[in-house]
Amino acid sequence: MTLEADQIVDRRRLRRKVTFWRVFSILLIVVGLVGAGIFLAGPGGRMMGASGASIARIKIDGLIQSNQDRVEAIDRLARSSARAVIVRINSPGGTTAGSEELYDALVRLKARKPVVIVVDGLAASGAYIAALSGDYIVARETSLVGSIGVLFQYPNFYELLKTIGVQVEEIKSSPLKAAPNGFSPTSPEAKAAIESVVMDSYAWFKNLVQTNRKMDDPTLARVADGRIFTGRQAVGLKLVDEIGDERAALTWLATEKKIDPATPVRDYKLEDRIGNLSFLRLMGSIALDAVGLNGLARKVESWGALRTIESLNLDGLLALWHPSAAN
Repeated sequence: MTLEADQIVDRRRLRRKVTFWRVFSILLIVVGLVGAGIFLAGPGGRMMGASGASIARIKIDGLIQSNQDRVEAIDRLARSSARAVIVRINSPGGTTAGSEELYDALVRLKARKPVVIVVDGLAASGAYIAALSGDYIVARETSLVGSIGVLFQYPNFYELLKTIGVQVEEIKSSPLKAAPNGFSPTSPEAKAAIESVVMDSYAWFKNLVQTNRKMDDPTLARVADGRIFTGRQAVGLKLVDEIGDERAALTWLATEKKIDPATPVRDYKLEDRIGNLSFLRLMGSIALDAVGLNGLARKVESWGALRTIESLNLDGLLALWHPSAAN
């Protein structure tokens, strides 16, 4: 019996040692991955590549929302040694406030350095607001630009709730508080109030277009009805200046701003240095799961999912274009 008990104790000791070294090894791997991720991502607002005279390239992709880190990175770029900036845009727009914020930051940048906008595939609605900040706009022949307008959408479940016998009661301080709410018919007064907000923002958008693109009223009326245009169409309508790509932008900088066309173009990152570590979160989750910490692993994965959902949350007025939602 004593021998058997000793064997059991030895097994337990061995199991504890194996578990310890397993946990230690996996944590070491996770720490290494995090360090590598931070090193590769680099600090937000830092030029990638060798220092010296260069042209900075920044990218505006996806949905545009308010982003203070991006604003601060652009402000740092304005104070950098870059000779000029090429802004490559491929975005359907986003929130009106986020687009205004980005536009203002790029205008401050333009006050310090030449800024050329290159439309890769799409610069619609809020993304076109951002494009208006540039000294010069270049687009491909088949790029899509425009969608000048503002949108406010809300679902109304009143008929559905009525059918299933559900009624939402409410007590509010005034008739227009939290209106429209989607649970009751929208009153004419509520529709008029929302329409006034939309039209005021629309007037602001149109004024940006007319002022920055130096349009007369008839041309503005043609382009500001919410439709999109190809790059070929946009040149004739003064929405863009030239058909081309980044090479056309460099040629313009050489011709108009006397910047040597041989000046190297270097990417300038706008993202936070650890703002996008989805891969590392996944690896951390796998490592935690491997050592039996399933609950913590699920929390890591859930955190990543919540961040993703949060990034897609668009509140307020939208300056956004999408084929299925275009009017």
